[in-house]
Amino acid sequence: MAEPLVLTLSCADRPGITARVTSFLFERGGNVLEAQQFNDQTSGAFFMRVEFDPGGTEREVLREEFAPIAAEYAMRWKLVLRDRPRRVLILVSRFDHCLADLLYRHRIGELQMEPVGIISNHPRDAIRHTHIGDIPFHHLPVSAGAKLDQEAQIRRIAGETSAELVVLARYMQILSDAQAEHFAGRCINIHHSFLPGFKGAKPYHQAHARGVKMIGASAHYVTPDLDEGPIIHQAAEPISHADEPGDLVRKGREIESRVLAEAVRLHLEERVLLNGSKTVVFRS
Repeated sequence: MAEPLVLTLSCADRPGITARVTSFLFERGGNVLEAQQFNDQTSGAFFMRVEFDPGGTEREVLREEFAPIAAEYAMRWKLVLRDRPRRVLILVSRFDHCLADLLYRHRIGELQMEPVGIISNHPRDAIRHTHIGDIPFHHLPVSAGAKLDQEAQIRRIAGETSAELVVLARYMQILSDAQAEHFAGRCINIHHSFLPGFKGAKPYHQAHARGVKMIGASAHYVTPDLDEGPIIHQAAEPISHADEPGDLVRKGREIESRVLAEAVRLHLEERVLLNGSKTVVFRS
């Protein structure tokens, strides 16, 4: 079997799109391995993801021959190798539990990614509990009046490493609007679901003081609207009156790590398509 490909597309909904796509693949010797689609009745948009064995047809030939169909339907589309590891740049601050989890999942083969660098606004010795190994580490502190310069260095590193995805693994710095727009659609953040209800420092302590009965986390694409980008994945866990703030912090670390890892996996596998302020997620 040839190396599998993934075709993703979105466009205005109209009859015959699915038949046109599958017929195109069949006529060129392709064999569909997995196919999912979604018709958004609210926006009138159509979304599709197809994994397939291309047979003996080269990817560039498929791309060239599919282009007229894509133009006819005004599609936003992508045709990529399914199993190629994506180049990922990870940003982290002092809390490194999400970073450690991502690198562990990468090393056991659960996440098809190639970490091309780790950037932190804290020195490397502050990341005490994570085995970074030989992944390039960049200490880029944020000082008063120099935030835009620091962000320019991040863009430079992302460009030099050809990073395809930027992950904010508890990176506790707010990106400027220009930075968020630069990485639009390829920057994932994790935050506790208390936002915007519990803003600022010690959200778990605030939640404990309010007697919440559920905690959780959300992973989303970064946009200029702080913590309001399109959501990729969420999870929650019940808590009780007996839980102390430290218990919430402990449970929160586990949820944050799990939610971020799943969001990254979904993105790496080309399973997330933007739908305005929302996402369409084709789960495996």
